[in-house]
Amino acid sequence: MKTEQEYLSDLKEIRSIMEQSSRFISLSGLSGVMAGIYALGGVFVIDQLLYNRKYEGFVHDLPQLHRHVPVTALIFTGLAVLVLSLLTGWLLTRARAKKQGIKTWGYASKRLLVNLGIPLVTGGIFTLLLLLKGELNYVAASTLIFYGLALVHGSRYTLHDVRTLGITQIILGLIATQYPGLGLYLWGIGFGVMHIFYGAWMYWKYER
Repeated sequence: MKTEQEYLSDLKEIRSIMEQSSRFISLSGLSGVMAGIYALGGVFVIDQLLYNRKYEGFVHDLPQLHRHVPVTALIFTGLAVLVLSLLTGWLLTRARAKKQGIKTWGYASKRLLVNLGIPLVTGGIFTLLLLLKGELNYVAASTLIFYGLALVHGSRYTLHDVRTLGITQIILGLIATQYPGLGLYLWGIGFGVMHIFYGAWMYWKYER
């Protein structure tokens, strides 16, 4: 006869197997840290494009400053940050999954990709339309909000901490709609600082 401790151990093992089959738990916290660093680098580049002068204040007259900004340069910078973040995330996550003996491409990862993809693609198209129309005031807000929605939507298929990060991004995005002049800095906090913070937290919590 099994002891109570052995039954509890069996239940924990069954629960772990079920969780691995329904959730993609191999996301790398370090990839979040790197994505945050890339984002802060992107903020610096965009800041130079938009405000290539000495700082005269923290809130800027965006419509006047944006008049002569090359939109293609902004798009290229954003795409560079995105590509670097995705590539680093894929490499580090694949390495962690291999170390855990878990398939990178399975039911949970497919569901995660679909649930992340729909809000992200929608937000990407919406943001691109804003850029092409020269409506730059709400670009930061839209990217933060749609990205936050994607994280909340996809969190059911990965680590629970992702949901909290998503809610944080949505809040920052909503604030950015009210203070467009702070949009770039709020974007830097959301995609840069918060990614570094949550990435370090998840690394400490799950990967040490």
